[in-house]
Order: sequence, then C-alpha cells, then structure tokens
Amino acid sequence: MATAEVININNEKVSEIELNDFVFNGEVKKHLFYEIVKMQLANRRGGNASTKGRSLVRGGGAKPWRQKGTGRARAGTIRSPLWRGGGVVFGPKPRDYSYRLPKKMRKSALRSALSLKFKEGKLKILNSFELSEIKTKSFLKVMDNLNLKNVLIVTDNKNENLEKSARNVPHVRVLRQEGLNVYDILRFDNLLLLEKAIKPIEDRLIR
Repeated sequence: MATAEVININNEKVSEIELNDFVFNGEVKKHLFYEIVKMQLANRRGGNASTKGRSLVRGGGAKPWRQKGTGRARAGTIRSPLWRGGGVVFGPKPRDYSYRLPKKMRKSALRSALSLKFKEGKLKILNSFELSEIKTKSFLKVMDNLNLKNVLIVTDNKNENLEKSARNVPHVRVLRQEGLNVYDILRFDNLLLLEKAIKPIEDRLIR
C-alpha cells in the first residue's frame, strides 16, 4: 500500500493515509487518455447546428415570373437553393455526437490519471475544507497556504460554501467525488482530494 500525507488548511501534516495501489499507484496507461478525453468532449458537444431547407425558408410562395416567353431560365420560387436567401442543400441538422466506451476502459483510464498525479507528486490530501461563510477571499487564503493555483478540488459531498467561494476563481474547479473524470484531472496541474472522498473513489474503481 502506498502512503500519503494528510494535511490541514494551514499546510501542516496531521496524519498519514494508506492508498490502494490498484487505484493510486498502478500502471499509467497514457494511450487511454486520448480515447476517454475524446469521448468526454464529444459527449459535451451541443450538436445544435441547424439550417433551413427550401421548404422552411419564409416566402417564395409565388412564381417569380411566367414559365415561358421571358428568355430567362424557368423559376418556381425565389427560395430555391440557387438563389440568394434561398434554402440550404444538405445542411447540418441537430444531432447527437455522444458515444460510450466500455466501462472497464473508462475505469482503467481514471485509475491511470490518479496514478499519474500521485507519481508526479501533484496529488495532495486534505483532512477537511470547511469555510464558515461563502467568501472568495477566505478560499484564496487557503490556496495560498497550500501553495496551489491550478487545481482540481474533489469533495466527498456537497460543500456549498466551498463550491460558491471557488466558482469565480480562474484555474480552479470543485467537483464532488461522483463526478471525478479523466479530462478534469489532466486539465489541471494539481489534484486536491478531501480525505473522506478517497474511500468512495477507491470503492468505485476497484469493482
């Protein structure tokens, strides 16, 4: 079992904790990162692009000129795709870009991301992060004590004071443990885990 220091908000060591090697000190399979991040970003795509075909464009009910005798090409509507302001041929329509990769692959990638942070020394464990009020200044003071800037903070449960105090701070994100994902772990330089969040994470990734 790998061991890690548990610190408080003043950056003082208060205890040690054993981490499951399978989750936090395993093989780092970097080739999975591309696949999982690609899936996550695809799942976040809105897919809202939409164009109007000739039947949806307003106007164009009357025939612009008579069929024969004008010397011009025949035309049935001013909303033809050939005309300016006309419909779009084979344009994009709202679609779903999301897809799913196998559950074992997703879990393996998450374990690899956690192991990478641990081996790089960019994983810190905090005993608790309780703020008495919603105040960004108080949150920034703790970040200064911990000497952390670009950081992902993972909590065990809802922590409204922490979440709202950190939401306007650039390069900081607060996530609950059930929302932990590969993209956010890799996107931030540092990972700060609350001590109570470790057991649920290990239970989820061992099974």
